[in-house]
Formats: sequence, C-alpha cells, structure tokens
Amino acid sequence: MRPSSALQTVTIFSSLPKTFISFNGQPQSQYLQLSKPKRCLLMITMRDRSKNPRPLQKGRNLSIEAIQTIQALKRAKKNEGLMEQVFNSKFRRLLKLDMMAVLKDLLRQNECFLALKVFEDIRKEYWYKPQVLLYADMIKVMASNELFEQVELLCLCLKKETNVQPDIEGFNALLTALVSFNLPKLAMECYYLMKGVGCEPDRSSFRILIKSLESMGETGPLGIVRQDAQNLYGESLEFLEEDEEMAVSQ
Repeated sequence: MRPSSALQTVTIFSSLPKTFISFNGQPQSQYLQLSKPKRCLLMITMRDRSKNPRPLQKGRNLSIEAIQTIQALKRAKKNEGLMEQVFNSKFRRLLKLDMMAVLKDLLRQNECFLALKVFEDIRKEYWYKPQVLLYADMIKVMASNELFEQVELLCLCLKKETNVQPDIEGFNALLTALVSFNLPKLAMECYYLMKGVGCEPDRSSFRILIKSLESMGETGPLGIVRQDAQNLYGESLEFLEEDEEMAVSQ
C-alpha cells in the first residue's frame, strides 16, 4: 500500500568526462582529475493523489495551469495591482476550457468576487457566448452568500446580452434559483426575458413560478403567469396536480 505522503531521498553522483585544456591550448588529460565524485541530495515530495481536485465536469480535471492560476488569484485578491499582473501573466494565457474551469472552481469555493472578476474578463474573449445555465449557477452562489446586489447586477447583465439562446434547461434553473431566495421580481424579469428570446416556457417553468408565487403571496405576477399557462395548457392546469400526486407517491 502506497503511503499518502512520503519523502524519498535520491542520491545523485556527478562525474562527467571532460577534456582539460592547458594555457597553451594542448589537451592534458581525458578527464578532469576529481579526487571524489560530488554528491548532492535532492528531496522529492510525493503528494497524495486522493487530494487532487475533483473533476468539474465529466472527463475533465483542473489542469496544472488552471490550479496555479486559481492559487495566484486568491493570493492577489487584496492587491489590485498584483491582481492585474496575475490576469496578464496567467489567466489570459489559458485555453478556453481552462478559463471556464477556473471560473467554475472559484464558484465552488464561494470566491464570489474573484469569480465575478474572472467572468467579466471571460466576457471580453472573442469566443464568449452567453450561457443562461452559467448565469443560473453564478446567481445561485451569489444569493447563497447573501450578495443580492451582485445577483441584481448579473440579472441586468443577462438582459443586456446579445445572442442569448432559448435554453429551457438554463432558464428553468435560473427561475428556480431566483424563487428559492424569494426574489419574485427578478424571477418575473427573467420570465419575460425568456419569452423575449423565443424560449417558450414549458410545464416545469410554469410549475416553478406558479407554486413559488402562490407561496410568496405575489398575486399580481401569479395572475399573469397563470393566464399564460392556461393559454398553452388549458384552464385546469392539470399538470400542477399531477406533480403533487407524483411527489406523494414517491
């Protein structure tokens, strides 16, 4: 069984053949005359592989460059000048996948302001395309850390994005995150944005909103959403009752 952490001492002998040249330019000996071979000690630390970062997504681990960048960002977060150096020397040299991995790992560690700064930089990349699911993840982390001003700013940023794709999974995750933290106004704004980009709400969308708005007593927005749902699925909205029956049976 391999120990979790071990130190191995490697003894290295150095005795390399060299030709000795005298002052008159004539070779005097095939080898340098060494009385004893030089000995140096090299200390190698073996790290426990079980402590490696967990994969952020299936089949993808944090690269060495991404790990070093995260560590550098965390060290520099209280020094604005040093922070900019880290972005120039490390973060902006990363590949696209590593940039996204850095952002997601900072969110996982609840490094909210670092994550926002990284996201701001990512939005300047030529390959950047807005992802509603990523916004949902960021908003959930910010709200869980009670950074509601940043939640509002992210919602505003999403509304100003161009080429937002009609991602039903992403919008449902976003609606869930907002109503989970009792933010009905922002949830309704995202609901209108959802419809505005051509993403038709599905049964899950209406279920999330209707049940949450009912529990929060938001009768005005509730009436609007319920009317939209009835226009699509009929007056009875039977899928709401079906959901309750499934929950009881489970």
